[in-house]
Amino acid sequence: MDSQLLCLEGITKNFGTVEVLRSLDLSVGRGEFLTLLGPSGCGKTTILRIIAGLERADSGSVFMDGININSLDPDKRGVNMVFQNYALFPHMNVEQNIGYSLKLQGMPKAEIKKIVAETLALVQLEGFEKRKPHQISGGQRQRVAVARAIINRPKVLLLDEPLGALDLQLRRQLQIELKRIQKQLGISFVYITHDQDEALAMSDRIAIIRKGIIEQIGSAAEVYKYPKTAFVAKFVGNANLIPCGDKYTAIREENITLNRAGVGGDGLAAIITGKIFAGGLLRISVKLKGAEYSDCEEIYACIHGIESPFEAGDEVFVSWLPENAVTVERE
Repeated sequence: MDSQLLCLEGITKNFGTVEVLRSLDLSVGRGEFLTLLGPSGCGKTTILRIIAGLERADSGSVFMDGININSLDPDKRGVNMVFQNYALFPHMNVEQNIGYSLKLQGMPKAEIKKIVAETLALVQLEGFEKRKPHQISGGQRQRVAVARAIINRPKVLLLDEPLGALDLQLRRQLQIELKRIQKQLGISFVYITHDQDEALAMSDRIAIIRKGIIEQIGSAAEVYKYPKTAFVAKFVGNANLIPCGDKYTAIREENITLNRAGVGGDGLAAIITGKIFAGGLLRISVKLKGAEYSDCEEIYACIHGIESPFEAGDEVFVSWLPENAVTVERE
C-alpha cells in the first residue's frame, strides 16, 4: 500500500500581483505529523486552505489516496480544520458543539451522545458536556475545537497555529496532548506554527516554508543538525553563521567552545561583548576579529548555569568540533 496519503503537486497561488505559492510539491504520509514552519506571510495558511478546499490553486493538483480532489467541495475531502480562534458556536454547549456535524448527518441522538462521550474522554474533558464556551478556559476551548474536528475521523486534520493564543505553560501541555491524540487515532496531522521549538517537539517531519517554496523538509533532527541553507540554519535553532569563502559555516550555540587567549588558545580570535541569562542557560556573545569577519554578526555560545569566567571585553578564541559544523549556501 502506498504510504503517501495526501500529495500536492505543482501548487501555484497568486493573490493579485503577489505570488504566494510557487510550484510547490508536498506529500503527507499516513498517520504522519507534518509541520509547516516559517515566518508570517510565507504561504503556510494558504497551503492548508488549498488542501481543505477553502481556496483554489491557480495551477497544480491535490490528491487524496491517489484521487484528484481539486473539484471536490470541502465537506467531501475527508479533511477537517482547527483554527487558532476555536470557531465554536457560542450559543451551544460543549456537547452540542462537538456533536454538531453528526446531527447534520441525521445520526440518532443516542448514538451521537455515545460518540461525543468517547471523544470527550479522548481530549480529557469528561464532565464539561453542558458548559458553554464562555464557561471554560482557552485551553479547554481548544480541546473542544479539536474534539469537534476529529469526531468524524477525518483522513487529515489541518491545524492552523491552534496553540498560538495560549500561554507558554499551557501550550507545552497541549503539545503533548495533541501528539498523544494524533498517535492514538492514527490521523495524519498537517500543523502550522511559527514556533520552532513547538515544531521540533511535535513533528515527524518539518517543512520549512519561505516565500512560497519549501526551503527544506525532513525530520526534526535532520533540519536541526543538517540545515541546507543559511535561512534554515538561522530559522531553526538560530545557528551561528560564520563566513567561509563563498559559503557559511553553521554552528549551534551549544557546540561553541570559548577559551581564554593564552590558555589552550586555538580557533578564531574574538572579544566577549555581553552575557544574557535565560531559561537556565547563559548566552555569551562574542565579536570575531579580522577583516574577513567585519560584516559577520555576533557569535553566541551557550552554557548551562549562570556562572562564567568571561566578562565583556575579554579576548577569547572561538572553536568547535568539525563534526558539529555544517556548510550552507549563502542567500
